[in-house]
Amino acid sequence: PSIGRIEEYRCGEGQRIFLICKDRNEGAAKARNTGLGLAKGRYIAFLDADDVWSLDKLAKQLSFMKEKRAGFAFSAYEFGDENAVRTGKVVHVPPVLTYFKALSRTVIFTTTVLLDTDKTGRELIQMPNVKSEDTATWWKLLRNGFTAYGLDEVLAVYRRPVKSLSSNKLEAIRRIWNLYRREEKLPFLYSCYNLFFWAVRASLRRL
Repeated sequence: PSIGRIEEYRCGEGQRIFLICKDRNEGAAKARNTGLGLAKGRYIAFLDADDVWSLDKLAKQLSFMKEKRAGFAFSAYEFGDENAVRTGKVVHVPPVLTYFKALSRTVIFTTTVLLDTDKTGRELIQMPNVKSEDTATWWKLLRNGFTAYGLDEVLAVYRRPVKSLSSNKLEAIRRIWNLYRREEKLPFLYSCYNLFFWAVRASLRRL
């Protein structure tokens, strides 16, 4: 049904929406990179299937980016239940985020990101084929001198079904540790330092 709805919009006036169907599931990174490779617009935004944008999300972020002359922006978001009903739990974001600050906090939620490819280029936003490819990409941009500007206004809902998160937590720890050691090649002790503060902030964010 969702594909049918997309086809309806795609066939409308102007044909501004394009549906890309892949023969097999190659994972999030390759799917996103396929879209990035075919996108012709200046600005790039992401919306995963289980998340929801506010109706004015893009308009507000575009205005914010122009004001800040930013190439990389993100916003606050709110947790929702399995039906995307808001729970009142809001994740606030800092006004700016640099590489070293980002290592100990995964506050950039992919669905809230907006990129200006006139400033970032397209090569840096290609996602590596690793777990937590989105976080690895934000770190890559920050490591290359870009600053992420945070708009502390809720512009998206992160849908989170009610279920046990114990296995997800262990997997998240493994993913972030592998990013520190394999992608960023951080020293062992510095990785431990960042992991500790990442775990504390992640726990507080989900309480």
